[in-house]
Amino acid sequence: MSGGPAGPNGTSAGETVSYASEGAGIAQAAAIVALGSVGSRVLGLIRETVISHLFGATGMVSAFRVASIVPTMIYDLLIGGMISAALVPVFSDYAAPDRRRELWGLASALFTLVALALSVIVVALELLAPRVAWLLAGGFDDELLSQTVVLMRLITPAVLFLGLSGATTGLLYAKKRFVYPVLGASLFNIGIIVGALLLSSRLGIASLSVGVLLGSFFQLAIQLPGLRGMGFSFSMVFSHPGLRRMARLYLPVALGLVISQVGIAIDRNLASRTGDQSIAWMQNATTLIQFPLGLVAVAISTAVLPSLSRLASAAEMSRFRDTLGMGLRAIVLLITPATVGLLVLATPVIALLFEHGAFQPYDTARTAQALRVYLIGLPFAAIDQVLIFAFYARKDTKTPVMVGVVSVLIYLGVALPLMAPLGMLGLVLANSVQLGSHALLMLLLTQRHFNGLRGQELPKTVVKVLFASVLTGFVVCLALAQLTRMVTSSSLWGELAIVGGAGTIGLLSYGLLIWALRVEDLRRFQALALGGWRGRSNSAQ
Repeated sequence: MSGGPAGPNGTSAGETVSYASEGAGIAQAAAIVALGSVGSRVLGLIRETVISHLFGATGMVSAFRVASIVPTMIYDLLIGGMISAALVPVFSDYAAPDRRRELWGLASALFTLVALALSVIVVALELLAPRVAWLLAGGFDDELLSQTVVLMRLITPAVLFLGLSGATTGLLYAKKRFVYPVLGASLFNIGIIVGALLLSSRLGIASLSVGVLLGSFFQLAIQLPGLRGMGFSFSMVFSHPGLRRMARLYLPVALGLVISQVGIAIDRNLASRTGDQSIAWMQNATTLIQFPLGLVAVAISTAVLPSLSRLASAAEMSRFRDTLGMGLRAIVLLITPATVGLLVLATPVIALLFEHGAFQPYDTARTAQALRVYLIGLPFAAIDQVLIFAFYARKDTKTPVMVGVVSVLIYLGVALPLMAPLGMLGLVLANSVQLGSHALLMLLLTQRHFNGLRGQELPKTVVKVLFASVLTGFVVCLALAQLTRMVTSSSLWGELAIVGGAGTIGLLSYGLLIWALRVEDLRRFQALALGGWRGRSNSAQ
């Protein structure tokens, strides 16, 4: 029997409507996550501005950076990687209304397991803090290493709150409830800001550790209202089939994450041997990298994952490729001009955000150097995110793991010989090479495993966007030079006028070039989003 009147490209009208609806849902979800990410990233910049103003880029700040990475590493290893690889795909299978009771049983067992396991880990980290600090920052002198231990012990209980928050995020994403998780990230930053501003005069650098603890609690608390109506209970039923499926999906990822975390530990240890301030400079540069990465790559990938998981389960590979292609084109369209813009505006942006209080012009120069080298890997990291999620959606967690192992080895192969001649910048360059190699390998494997991305017009989009972005970069360079001559004041308002003016000219230039080059993706995404909102509005009437 016929599936209905033929639509574009040989699809039925019903399939065309379904695909449009899918695209609208993704666009709306990406918009929600992006808006939340904007708030979170802006607060993250404010957080770093406060830290730089109060404490500069000293060895003590580097000690805090090392201490604060411990809960992040534990979270990424046990929960963060599991969200996209196992929690969302498995929870999505139980998300149908007729499986509601099964979903609550699975969630109860998971939350109980996470709480028990992380409580044990917190106690172990408190006892082993001196050894962990030495492994991560063996290049610090004895005084700085001792301070790192103190900060680490203060911050370690955040592991429990972050883990429970991550499990909650996975459940809410599977239910396509994106608002509460994105608010959680903002409150995490608010906790650190509040801790620093209120307690720095009494506790010094330790106020930041207390702030992380507050922020992790806030991140969990804000998500709890999203679980209303869910029948949770303390459950020791660890034989639940859903848990076993999560374990099977996650074990390969865990292996890759172990290797990844070992790579991070080595990177921190090597950085601690290039100077007390290196880790602080690298973190300030990383903060600026994370802003567009979170706003674009994380938002789009998070929005696409539930749809990819559903389409993969239904063996609808044509629509799976269309959805993946849509996500990749959106990332290319947005991340490329952001990369070029940061490259051109690196020094004035860093001066505007960080060069106040204890943060000195020399710190600005060193942070700008690190940022420019990090930017080499930014587009690759953005593309890589959605490619990894595509494999997770297909219940293939082994392939990204193997690629991760190879990329860590590539990092070490570049970092070790470059650390002596280039110092901190050798490690930053090695990180960019690692991100680039990972993304290129994932793209090659995507072509093989998913029978290619034919019909997605990715090369065409890349060429047009790259051309528009490079031209925009030249325009911004000219605008920056002119504005610097016109605005002679070195005040905060003068710096804001220079960065804001050049940035605005860049946005207008890129928009006009994209329009002139007839890049259709932006119009397509706008149409999908508007159509979806109108459809929902009409159905509610």
